Amino acid sequence: MREAKITNKEVLELLKIEPVSFPKYATQIINLANQNAQGTRPSVVGQMSELIQQFKGRNVDEWQEWYIKRYPAAMENAKTRILEMIQNFKNAIGEIDAKMVETWVKDLIIVKTFVGLKSQEAILKKVAQCMNKSYHSSTPEEEAKGIDGYIGEIPVSIKPISYQTKKMLQENIEVGIIYYEKTKSGIAITFDEM
Repeated sequence: MREAKITNKEVLELLKIEPVSFPKYATQIINLANQNAQGTRPSVVGQMSELIQQFKGRNVDEWQEWYIKRYPAAMENAKTRILEMIQNFKNAIGEIDAKMVETWVKDLIIVKTFVGLKSQEAILKKVAQCMNKSYHSSTPEEEAKGIDGYIGEIPVSIKPISYQTKKMLQENIEVGIIYYEKTKSGIAITFDEM
């Protein structure tokens, strides 16, 4: 069996597409602005994976013509959204100073690290409140058995919601499981009455 690799440059050459170059850091900034502005979401520019399947042409020029006939304003709308976000970035950059960066670093290293690593305790406390029971964290020996804490006298394990879809990775946990998902506004918790 043989293997081969195609570099990004070779892909462009094989498809007869002229490469485009950008100044250093420009694409990172544009990508970040696009993520925030959602300029290239399917609602703005169409579902690309479906559109490319419908396209029956052979080259990038035909693709461009085909696409623009179907979505004549899409690229302009995407550009406008992204440029507005870049302007927002420029405004924000003007406000960033040493004190703000120091505050950000402290928030990341001290606050977010503490909250991230101590969120299990907050989850235990919240579930205990919901059940009108006491709680306590487990010992290192109990943690080795998959027990993260106790609600009343009931041992529980705290797992991310994604754990439910990773059945092949699941160890045999014979205690109650509290599932959580981090959201923009906090932590969503799912648990059975124990």
